[in-house]
Amino acid sequence: MKKIVLAMLLVATVTALAQTAAPAQPASQQNPAPGTTAPSSSTPQTSTPQTSTPQSATPAAGAPQQSAPSAPAQKKEIKDPAEYNAYVGAVQQTDPAAKVSGLEAFLTQYPNSVMKEDALAYLMAAYQQTGNQAKMLETAQKVLQANPCNIRALALVAYTKQAMGVAGQNAAQNFTEAGQAGEKGLQCLQTAAKPADTTDADWNKLKTQTTNIFNSAAGIAAYNAKDFAKAEQYLRPAVEADPTNLLNVYDLALSYLAPGPAEKDVDGLYFIARAAALAQGAGKDQIAKFGKSRYVKYHGSEEGWTNLLSQAASTPLPPPNFTIAQYVPPTPAQQAADLVKSKKVEEMSFAEWQLVLSEGTPEDAEKVWGVLKGKPLQMVAHVISIESSSKLMLAGSQDDIDAKRADIDLTMTAGIPASKMPKVDTDFQFEGTPESYTPKPFQMVMDKGALLVKAAPKKPAATHKKPAAH
Repeated sequence: MKKIVLAMLLVATVTALAQTAAPAQPASQQNPAPGTTAPSSSTPQTSTPQTSTPQSATPAAGAPQQSAPSAPAQKKEIKDPAEYNAYVGAVQQTDPAAKVSGLEAFLTQYPNSVMKEDALAYLMAAYQQTGNQAKMLETAQKVLQANPCNIRALALVAYTKQAMGVAGQNAAQNFTEAGQAGEKGLQCLQTAAKPADTTDADWNKLKTQTTNIFNSAAGIAAYNAKDFAKAEQYLRPAVEADPTNLLNVYDLALSYLAPGPAEKDVDGLYFIARAAALAQGAGKDQIAKFGKSRYVKYHGSEEGWTNLLSQAASTPLPPPNFTIAQYVPPTPAQQAADLVKSKKVEEMSFAEWQLVLSEGTPEDAEKVWGVLKGKPLQMVAHVISIESSSKLMLAGSQDDIDAKRADIDLTMTAGIPASKMPKVDTDFQFEGTPESYTPKPFQMVMDKGALLVKAAPKKPAATHKKPAAH
């Protein structure tokens, strides 16, 4: 089912990738390049635009806001007029291919420029605009070599690598690298300084957008590494920031439903219902079917599942004090008591006799044993071992057959002829008289055994499983 859901999500993920962090196109040609200071007034200058803060992937509604640092970074200054003009001329290009050419030339001519990181960031965005993903990622890595905490580059790596993993492209490695970029990005955001040319509003917006990208990448990576606790740590805030992101909602649900504390199943069931509400096509039915099965397992019935689907469709997150009643199965003693009340002893299977005699109260056990003791029974059992021509160890319940454990000690009235001796690990039709039993481990001693020459009776057969003990 996971593959079906990932395939369904691929189109949405790749579409959103086009909106990943990139410097915006110039809006005017009246001001110095962002983040730079022009040379002195006596030096010839080339005009260049004031650009807006690069945009990240579409932000999530309700994503947590973070305050901007109190000390913004200082503007950088290019002192060489030729270098300044080369930089401005490159970033001023409106055609992405021309911008790529200009920035590559600038970085080749001025490899140690004070604007190297900025030039690489513009180049990264230009490669993204041209659709050259390989060069975009290569340039992003160069940005991170210049500044390991470049938020936009980390966001682009995290987002792109996650999209590649979803697409099945070297999934394990790409999810891992996306997660590493995500965790690094979250660390860097704690100390990131606001660029000098960026407004508080734009800076907070960028931090909000990238926080969501980083949490998603780190959470999905942890889920794919089967570190479910870590996946919950990152995916829960990602889902709270954007409860419409199906991939995050779905993997958060599966993380909660992974083996672990039962109380997490409640949130897991809510989010799997939410995922079913968000999904479309075949994936919707697959998720709903899986969610219903887990709901029945937890709740004991499907009662309430339809209401949960409806609630999750209209309410993105579990409301306060949300809960689902957990089914508590009866104890083996309770199951035994119910059997004695609901069935005649003669109608019970061997496994049901075994349950009452081994797990029931002394009163219930006596009700069964009083009917069985000393009464010849025609049965089918499975041969576990042959002790002699007149003594066989048999298994009468399916659980004991599967475990290759004898629960019947049968002594024949006379030795079985070699030509009629059953083989080990085959079924054996016989008649025997119960004489005694041991409750745990259960074993019934039977004697006066005789071969049956007619068809085996339907009851008590050896094809019943003992009711599960919880």
